[in-house]
Amino acid sequence: MIQTEVDIGEILMHHTADAYSLDFSFFQIEWHSWPWAEFSLLGIHFNLTPTKHVVFMVVAAALLFLCMWMTGRLLEKQRAGKTAPKGFANAMEAFVLWVRNDIVIANIGEHDGPRFAPYIMTLFFFILIANVLGLLPWGAAATGNLGVTAALAIMALFTIELSGLFKLGFKGYMRTIFPSLPGMGGVGGLMMSVAMGPIEILGKLVKPFALCFRLFGNMTAGHFVILTLFGLIFMFGNLEGWRWAIGAASATLVLGVMGLELIVAFVQAYVFSIITAVLIGMMMHEH
Repeated sequence: MIQTEVDIGEILMHHTADAYSLDFSFFQIEWHSWPWAEFSLLGIHFNLTPTKHVVFMVVAAALLFLCMWMTGRLLEKQRAGKTAPKGFANAMEAFVLWVRNDIVIANIGEHDGPRFAPYIMTLFFFILIANVLGLLPWGAAATGNLGVTAALAIMALFTIELSGLFKLGFKGYMRTIFPSLPGMGGVGGLMMSVAMGPIEILGKLVKPFALCFRLFGNMTAGHFVILTLFGLIFMFGNLEGWRWAIGAASATLVLGVMGLELIVAFVQAYVFSIITAVLIGMMMHEH
């Protein structure tokens, strides 16, 4: 009978769940909830004590700022010396231009796109860095927290709807909720327009929050797969004659999944950014 000495479920939850601790290779940093950071408002309890995911969210934001600041300084020096961009600055400039031209302007338009380029670029690089941090052995993916992805979705929702309100005006914006249906007029057209209102409102809410759950689900699922494959080594490690083969097979599969997760980290940042740009473009050009 195989004796399982390691609780794989506990390892999975410990790595993916939020906590008041940071786990490194040889030590652990723990803290407790701050009583002065807890309060209730309108019957809802709030706790503003930073958690592991909050720490890595701040780290992702700091790395994003550092990357852009370094890129700007390097490009300034290279242009002052009248030399072509190279190295890190060249790579970042290519990334930024790709996001600006192929994601933002291609979906929002030449006229309105540049105004939204800083927001979409920040969204893309923040999600990408946060996803990659979660692949580190001691790291955690802030995007694997539903609260973080929901906050990103809420910001996207406000950006999409307010951009439409300012572009179309109040009357034009209300037409996106109560559309005028071609070929229908009079009382029947009015009734159908009013009936479409709740459906349109639901559609406005569902679109950004679909991004929220997609990002959360993909990042969480990848970690579960990797940790489960690692768990096979501990579950079958006491099988004489097979443990080396099982360990090698598990390690190979984990390496392959890790490579796939790197692709997923990039794809999820791309999907969140491009769909946000598409929704902004659709709202800006609504008639």
